[in-house]
Amino acid sequence: MAKRQNSYLPLNEALQEFIKESKLQKGMDKVDARRAWEELMGNGVNNYTNGVELKGDTLYVALSSSVLREELSLGKTKIIAMLNEALGQELIRKLVLR
Repeated sequence: MAKRQNSYLPLNEALQEFIKESKLQKGMDKVDARRAWEELMGNGVNNYTNGVELKGDTLYVALSSSVLREELSLGKTKIIAMLNEALGQELIRKLVLR
């Protein structure tokens, strides 16, 4: 349980402190990675995306189109760089397209 502080904190800082003390950062990273994939890939890729899951430092993406999977596999390093830039940290090191 967090101890009470008498000083005023901005809401953003209070939420970050709560996430840190409650050890919720891994869950937040999973949500952020899924959101970054959806935003960066756009509707064309998202229509064929069945699932996005972050496990450790690996992002698993399930696709329903084998043609799209092959196209995306050619640019894995660029996709990883774009996702990490959108996340603001080196969270993803490997991308697995299923």
